[in-house]
Amino acid sequence: MQSETRIQQDTHLQSRTEALLRADPVRMACLRAARALDLPDWALGAGFVRNLIWDHLHQKTASTPLNDLDLIYLDRSDPDGLAEADHEACLTARLPDQRWEVRNQARMHLRQQVPPFVSSLEALSHWVEIPTCIGVRLLADDTFEWLAPYGFGHNWSLRVSANPRCRQDNQVFVQRILTKRWQQIWPDLEVVWS
Repeated sequence: MQSETRIQQDTHLQSRTEALLRADPVRMACLRAARALDLPDWALGAGFVRNLIWDHLHQKTASTPLNDLDLIYLDRSDPDGLAEADHEACLTARLPDQRWEVRNQARMHLRQQVPPFVSSLEALSHWVEIPTCIGVRLLADDTFEWLAPYGFGHNWSLRVSANPRCRQDNQVFVQRILTKRWQQIWPDLEVVWS
């Protein structure tokens, strides 16, 4: 019964997140631009979704500017990520006001010191903070497909904790929290330091 309730809550939070996305013309334009590249197993992740929810929960009337747009994909035919710069250039030409960071997850396992990732979902499940581990893609029929290995609850709870699957030193988590100034931007965030 408890897992059924959790699934219902997550479905409700997913619907709320989708409504926020649809109401944000900039993010929808970004999703359409990313979709046009037709990259394998792609998603816009991290702050693209996380910040949207946190802004909403802090009742911000304007979106917090994104430092960059994290577009991930998984293309085993380019394990060195040689095409990443070309993809960024295409996206910048289409939406020049955005700063794109395009990364092929076929090489990102090296940073985590784990076996190669089999999907973008698996790759983002290793990112530093749990609320950052979320991504979305816009399908051809304009529906959303989610990469949310930890669900939606972490983002909507305003709790930030380190991801136990991330193999990087805990200092990386601490440094990111401090340098990104998340608690100054979103003062209701609760950071779980250990």
